[in-house]
This record gives sequence, C-alpha cells and structure tokens, in this order.
Amino acid sequence: MTARLGVIGVVALASSIALGAQSPPPVGGMNGALALEGTTNKVYRALNVVIVKTVDGVEHVLHYTKDLLMHGGRDPGADALRGLQEGNAVVVHYTASGTEETVLEIDRIGDEGLEESEGVVARVDPGHKQITIRFADGRTEMLELTPRAAAEAEAGDRSTEGAKVVVYFSSEGGRKVAHYFKKIS
Repeated sequence: MTARLGVIGVVALASSIALGAQSPPPVGGMNGALALEGTTNKVYRALNVVIVKTVDGVEHVLHYTKDLLMHGGRDPGADALRGLQEGNAVVVHYTASGTEETVLEIDRIGDEGLEESEGVVARVDPGHKQITIRFADGRTEMLELTPRAAAEAEAGDRSTEGAKVVVYFSSEGGRKVAHYFKKIS
C-alpha cells in the first residue's frame, strides 16, 4: 500500500512539473504577454508580489520588478502600487515562465485610473494601433491602442469586429488611448 501511494505521488509530482514547465505561446512582439482582469487582493511590497483575484475566483500570485508600468498610479515603478488597495479593479498584463507569473503592466480601472466604455467594434487595425468603436447612440470614435493592446489584438481572436466590447482607456493629450479591450457578448 505504501509503495502504491509512493508511485502515485511520484506520478502526480512529475505531471505537475511537466504542466508547470509549459509556457504560453508568444504574443506578437510581446514575448508571451497575457492579460487578466480582476481585483487586487493583497500587495506585498517587501516581496514584490501582488495577488489578483479574477472574476471567476482564481487568485494569481504575480511578481513585479522595479520596471513595473502602472496606469492610474501616483508614482512610477514599484512605487506606483502605493495607492493600490484591496478590491481595486485592475487589468494585469503579465508573462508566465513555468509556474511564475511576472507583471509587465497594471492598469487600474475606475477612480484615479482608466475609464471604461461599452460599444461595438467597427474596426481593429493593430498595424496602425487603432480601434474604432460604435456606440449605442450611433456615433463612432477611433481610439489609439497602446503597443501592448495592439499586440494582444493582433494575436487574439480576429473575429472581434462586430462584437460588443468593453474598452479601458485613458485621455492623453486630447486623445483617447485604449489600454485593453475584451468581448462582452
């Protein structure tokens, strides 16, 4: 009986190591960048770790470096997390290597962060870093895409045009810049 449990343990460990060693496919020009949306659960600045809980309840332990880029933060780099509190809505752009997830950028949503808007995608042009949204009132608006959002759009589902989306954007120098968008229907 003990031998069987030992074999089962070794097989389970080997399987988890093999699965953990797999990395996601690279996203066009972004070296395997992924995005997740959720709320901050905890920030451990001494450990350079932020825990984000996604809408489906999964908690991600994400490591960050001093080069962290945060939209909607008060300060640059890792100090940008100073105002981030438990429950803040965020979109985290990260890479995964084995079992470690490393933050590249955090977009804070809402108060002091990015604005959001819903509409239907009229056109996505990752090459020109643009997305055009048609709103319920019939007007359309072209937003610039950040390099990361353009790469995610290019690597993602090309059937986005005509889809209802939520777009997270900032106003920069009189223009709107989309940092992230996702289908909602």
